[in-house]
Amino acid sequence: MAHLLVITLCSLFVNLGFWQLRRLEERRLQNSVWQARLASAPLPIEDLMAGAGSDLESLEYRPVEARGTFSPEHEILVRSQVWKGSAGFHVITPLVMESGSAILVNRGWVPLDMDDVPVPAAPPEGAVDLAGTIRLSQTRGSVGPTDPATGVLTQTARVDIDRIGQQLPWPLLPVYVVAQGTDDGKLPIALTRPDVIDLGPHLAYAIQWFAFALTGVVGYLLLLRRAGTRQEIRTDRETVNDVG
Repeated sequence: MAHLLVITLCSLFVNLGFWQLRRLEERRLQNSVWQARLASAPLPIEDLMAGAGSDLESLEYRPVEARGTFSPEHEILVRSQVWKGSAGFHVITPLVMESGSAILVNRGWVPLDMDDVPVPAAPPEGAVDLAGTIRLSQTRGSVGPTDPATGVLTQTARVDIDRIGQQLPWPLLPVYVVAQGTDDGKLPIALTRPDVIDLGPHLAYAIQWFAFALTGVVGYLLLLRRAGTRQEIRTDRETVNDVG
């Protein structure tokens, strides 16, 4: 029974290790796709949306251009955002385009004292040409902060396009844009390009699972050896007693 238990556990640990290695390869492939997208030439948002159709995931991290007018009176702040160790907000401002639709734009980070909208760091007035990177709408996972389902939000936990769209007078595109900019010290501070090189913890987890399997095998063999030694000693003692 003990043999079966050890074999089952070690097999499970080995399979979990190989699963993490497969996750690592998937992450490498995903990173290479994202790197290629980030390196591509920017295209007008309307062209990208038309080409993608319902496949919005194909737009993640694509460079984009858009022309429109910012509407700071409809801004919303994303809580719990950090820049160089300081807590603050991301400023989300709708850009209203000539088509009548709008797209949410993450204009960058502001400190905690700018907790009212519109923030003092106003966007340019009039028609602007925007360059940035497409990101997908964010939704709450199994855990995490929640926002009221109704009412007007001035702060939110995430860029949930459907939820934010409830309080805006224009139809929203189903993606948003992180504005391109330089860290020149002006607010909002533009966000850096996303890190698409990190491979995550999968290799470390794989090594950990393989180590568990090896430890289990070695430990069990040592236990068997110790048990065998004790049995030999007991047998020797019984033999001596019989002779005596």
